[in-house]
This record gives sequence, C-alpha cells and structure tokens, in this order.
Amino acid sequence: MSPTQPSYQVTDPATGEVLKTFPFATDAEIESAIAGAHTAFTAWRNRSLEERAAVVKRVAELFGERAQELAKLSQQEMGKAYDEGKEESEFSQAIFDYYATQGPRLGADQTIPTSSDTGGTAVVERRPVGPVLGIMPWNFPTYQIARFAAPNLVLGNTVILKHAESVPQVALAVEQIMKDAGVPEGAYVNVFATHDQIETIIADQRVQGVSLTGSERAGAVVAQLAGKYLKKCVLELGGSDPMVVLDTDDVAKLAATAWDFRVYNNGQVCNSNKRMIVMDSVYDEFVAQLTEKAQAIDASAHAPMSSRRAAESIDEQVQEAVGRGATLHAGGVLGEGPAAHYSPGVLTGVTPQMRAYSEELFGPVAVVYKVSSEDEAVELANATRFGLGGSVFSVDTERAKRIARRLDVGMTNVNTPAGEAAELPFGGTKSSGFGRELGPLGFDEFCNKRLTYIAD
Repeated sequence: MSPTQPSYQVTDPATGEVLKTFPFATDAEIESAIAGAHTAFTAWRNRSLEERAAVVKRVAELFGERAQELAKLSQQEMGKAYDEGKEESEFSQAIFDYYATQGPRLGADQTIPTSSDTGGTAVVERRPVGPVLGIMPWNFPTYQIARFAAPNLVLGNTVILKHAESVPQVALAVEQIMKDAGVPEGAYVNVFATHDQIETIIADQRVQGVSLTGSERAGAVVAQLAGKYLKKCVLELGGSDPMVVLDTDDVAKLAATAWDFRVYNNGQVCNSNKRMIVMDSVYDEFVAQLTEKAQAIDASAHAPMSSRRAAESIDEQVQEAVGRGATLHAGGVLGEGPAAHYSPGVLTGVTPQMRAYSEELFGPVAVVYKVSSEDEAVELANATRFGLGGSVFSVDTERAKRIARRLDVGMTNVNTPAGEAAELPFGGTKSSGFGRELGPLGFDEFCNKRLTYIAD
C-alpha cells in the first residue's frame, strides 16, 4: 500500500491551494508511538474506571470549548460548512460525555446465574486489552475520533490514531485536547503514518486491535492484515442506504427532510439516504419538491466538497448515468478546477446497468426510484451489497415498522432518516462492515469480557 499523496497536507477545497504540509512519520517515530502506548497502558489500566472517566469528562468539556476552532479547521481542510463543523464538535463532546458518565455502569461486573449443578459464583469482568489502532476518515474528522477513542479510553485501553492525510490540523488539535485534558503521555498518540506503516502497527504484538472507517477497499486490506496477525477489527465501510416512502400527508415537508439529510455534509455521509424509494402515489410531487430545493441553491455560495477528486468522482457517476438514459432534473454541475465545487442534484431513471445503481454516491445527489408496492420497495431496498442503515416513512407507524423489519441493514429507522445519538449503536452488515460503535455495544468491541468463576 502506498500513500495517497506525497505527505499529510492541507488543501483548501474552496480554492485547490495547498496551504500546509506535514511529513510522514519515520519508522522510529512509529516505534516510539507503539512503545509509548504500551508503556502508558500499564499505568492507565490500573487507574480506576472512575478516574479514567473523570479525565474523559474533561476531554468532553474541551471539545465544547474549542468547537469553533475545530469547525474552522474542518472548513479549511475538507470544506465542511462552519455551522456543520461546530455541530460535529458538539456531537463529539456529547460522545465523550456519554462514556465519561455511563462508563462506570457499562464497565461494571456482570453476575451470571449458575445452575444448581454448577454452583459457585460466575462473573463477567470487562477488562481493557491494550493499545488499539484507529484509522479514521476525513468526512467527520472529530466525530469519527470521538466514537472510537471515548469508549476505549474509559475502558482503559490506549489509543494510536492514524487520521486521513487531508485533515492533519484537526488530528493535531484533537491530540492537543487529549494532552490538555490530562490524558497521560502515550495513552493517546496521533501518528502521520504511511500505509506501509499501518501494517507495521497492526503486526506489532503490543497492539491488540484495529478499527477502520473508510472505503470497502481499505476495509478489505485492514481485515486481511487483522486476520493475518490475529487481531480483532471493527470496520465501518460504505453505505447506500434506502429511504422508503410509503405514504405521507405532507409531501413537501417529507421531501424537505429527505433533501436536508441527503445534502448534509455535502452528501459525504456513510449513512446518508442515498436511494430514495418512493411509492408511485407521491413520487411525482416528491421529485418536484426535491428539484425545487436543488434549483434554489446558489452554487457560488454552496460549500465545496472535500477535494477536487471527490467532486470529479460524483460527477463521473452522474454523467455516466445520464449518458445511459437517466434524468438529471437539477444541479449536478461540476465547477471549474482546481476548486471542489459541485452543485447538489436530483437524479431519476437509474437502472441496474448504471454505476449509480450499484455504487455508493458519496456526494450531494438525490437518487429517486418509483415503486408501486411494498414488496417492490423492499426488494429494491435490499438490492445492494451494502447494509449500513435504512429508513421507512408512513403515516401508519405500524406499517412502516413492518417494512423496516424486512430491511437487510444494521440500523433501521422509522419516520426519521436516522436515529443518531451517543447512546445509539452505529454499524452495518454485508459490505458495510461489522462491529458497532457508540452506545453500550461500542464499549464492548475492544474489551476482554473475562469470566471469573469461583467454586463453592
């Protein structure tokens, strides 16, 4: 595996200008990071869970205090709208606060009732395992760190964090928050690692697991390495989430909800509603409402995508679909380079012969399909190799729940595009990966659930 660019660098997607560069870590620096995380683990694991939670509580407070700074860095590095960046930092604060508050409960011993034949006392103890590696993406540069680092730090693991090459300033700012909050030296360390050095870290016997959020390709490589070196891994990969609209008494309102969720973070969201599957009774008005939303956007004022390459990729998918007969109702215009502007669009008439049917569209394009029955809606919703999330809308909640139960996904949502909160587990099935982050399930991923049995 080779690096995707010659260094970690800040490229302003609004202009295409390279503003700063950061060198890759040396092999000696990688060894120092692993050794430091291993040494810190010995002391960190021996502090009480309540002590660790208190430190993580301070991390949460600093995320809140520095939300504006982090938002500005995200805006500069990957084009995120300032308000969305600030909201992301506040969500990150909520995640650290959740684990700081709930950690003592989540980490408590669990007594297992024994039979009269077995006798004795059986207890499951949740114990840390050691240093763990997190490989994080650029699209939510603070939130992705929070949902990996928060539960592991509270549990007593130490964290080695390898961020995306395009967001080095955010990576360093989060590392500084950890230091300022009192996380011990080595218990959280940022590394500007190359792809080859990632294998070095995973292979090291001192490292006990790896979590990656990213593409299918990256997930396959990391899963292969984790298997080779017998390490636990968690993968959160791509998604092509269906949003099934069965009926509504307010098409305009529901279309606005769908549009806002689809263009949030410029559509660069794993669990975005990338396929809107709409019953024929409301389809025409639904598409018209989305088209009106797209036409109302001032492309010159709209935030850029994360990079020129990201904008070109979504444009290629859309243009290929249009070339094969799909209809682009509005938007979908690639701005002049080297900036990364792309106007949000509405696409219909997508068929299985088109890339847009089977590939993840990681950009602000609402793809809408027409169906005429519940069975057809479910069949289309499940006709994907992805299985992250999905949503179902109906004025009849029981009807929506019945259809939601038939979706092959890790997260189903009824009458909302996505249920998102620090306490709600996040993760998928099929090619969307495996394992869970956030909530109580996220606490257990890199945890030794050790049985202690005491005979009578």
